[in-house]
Amino acid sequence: MLTEEQAARERHKLRIAVCVSGGGTNLQAVIDGILQGAITNAEIVRVISNNPKAYALERAKCSGIPSLCISPKSYADRGEFNRAFLKAVEEAQPDLIVLAGFLVVLPQEMIAAYRNRIINIHPSLIPSFCGKGYYGLKVHEKALERGVKLTGATVHFVDEGTDTGPIILQKAVEVEEGDTPEILQKRVMEQAEWVILPQAIDWIANGRVTVENGKCRVLKAGKERREL
Repeated sequence: MLTEEQAARERHKLRIAVCVSGGGTNLQAVIDGILQGAITNAEIVRVISNNPKAYALERAKCSGIPSLCISPKSYADRGEFNRAFLKAVEEAQPDLIVLAGFLVVLPQEMIAAYRNRIINIHPSLIPSFCGKGYYGLKVHEKALERGVKLTGATVHFVDEGTDTGPIILQKAVEVEEGDTPEILQKRVMEQAEWVILPQAIDWIANGRVTVENGKCRVLKAGKERREL
């Protein structure tokens, strides 16, 4: 029999909007996490892409998830695009926004409106190889140029900076002799990104993540916050 708190959570699953620009492998990891029970008390209510050719839109369609494309090319200027993008997000009424390879700078008003409710997955161990210009293969190219022995991925909340928000979860991945940026990217995705993004979402959905003084605190299971 469900406890009162469990019943309340079942009535209000965490509503997730996923924003993605490309293939959507991290989106797929979240979809699979929900289906397999690695992510509980959560559902994806909308997928939004800025790229009409993004395979992520097909992944959403195959999973029966409402999706749409809001392309900057369809609008007269960035301000008009930002308004359309923000409207698309607001219509989904998300509790959490997940940036899963979303190559668009978020409007400042969106960051303010969804403070500590937007998370991003970055393919390095922040603060290494992050910030302006560090995305996709560029991150792994720089890691190999520097000769690091460990890299990885980070899930963090989004603030007004670039990759500067509170860190929720990180996972290290070994760099191997003979790695190319492509090989390293694949390993980081498989061993880190697809693991920690679903885990972070599950923690958030179950009230285990708090932000205090700009840092994340993860509560132990059974000590979740009571508010939903």
